[in-house]
Amino acid sequence: MAQPVIGVIGGSGLYEIEGFSNVEEIRLETPFGDPSDAYITGTLEGVKLVFLPRHGRGHRLLPSEVPYRANIYGMKKLGVERIISVSAVGSMKEEIVPGDIVIPDQFFDRTQGKRASTFFGEGVVGHVQFADPVCGDLSAVLYQAAVEVGATVHRGGTYICIEGPNFSTRAESNIFRSWGVDVIGMTNLPEARLAREAEICYGTVALATDYDCWHQEHDDVSVEAVIAIIQQNVATARNIIRKAVNRLSGVRGCACGEALKYAIMTRKDLIPQETIDRLDLIMGQNLR
Repeated sequence: MAQPVIGVIGGSGLYEIEGFSNVEEIRLETPFGDPSDAYITGTLEGVKLVFLPRHGRGHRLLPSEVPYRANIYGMKKLGVERIISVSAVGSMKEEIVPGDIVIPDQFFDRTQGKRASTFFGEGVVGHVQFADPVCGDLSAVLYQAAVEVGATVHRGGTYICIEGPNFSTRAESNIFRSWGVDVIGMTNLPEARLAREAEICYGTVALATDYDCWHQEHDDVSVEAVIAIIQQNVATARNIIRKAVNRLSGVRGCACGEALKYAIMTRKDLIPQETIDRLDLIMGQNLR
């Protein structure tokens, strides 16, 4: 049995993984355009890893410009079964202090429809289960890895995803807090949705960098403050990944790999051949 491949999508501040061996840079073309950058493949702790900087090296892409479908398609093409997403976020709760790590288990979408968030369409309709939007098994491993490297880590919580690129207004920040969300970011949706449709496990390591603009005793969020905390946290994120990969090298026991089993609604003889060809890698066996 081939060894499972772990994918890492790096967010703000995490543009490379240290300690790789057998490194290869792979540029892919996909039916959904070019991914954010070249994929960096190699081995870490004896496990095959595929790394992609979400915003591109040099941080060139806005959250709404990230080619999410191409990125996930490329991960699937390279054999990735589990994706660890590393993301900078704002804290919406007093107890989540800048510098802490959060392993969210829920998402709330406040993007504005500018992002392609599904592989379905153009002749095929499907609906995947998304009540629990991250892989519980993967998230448990990430939490335990964070504990072991000495991080202050919070298990569970809701990540509200806004469009960006501007930070929240003070009114928005206070309303979001009243909804009970835990952290705020700009990228993990539609990433998690697309990973589910591609039958890839997905989990988030969220690096809290600030208190957004709701906290009266702290300065409002700024790029300078975010970068300062990120520089402290990136080493922790790398250590979490290093700890986690060995525990993720076994066979999956979750349901993520069968997310499409009962998802497709369209009668198969009505699905256009062009659509079948485009989605063959993602869901071919479910379209025929």
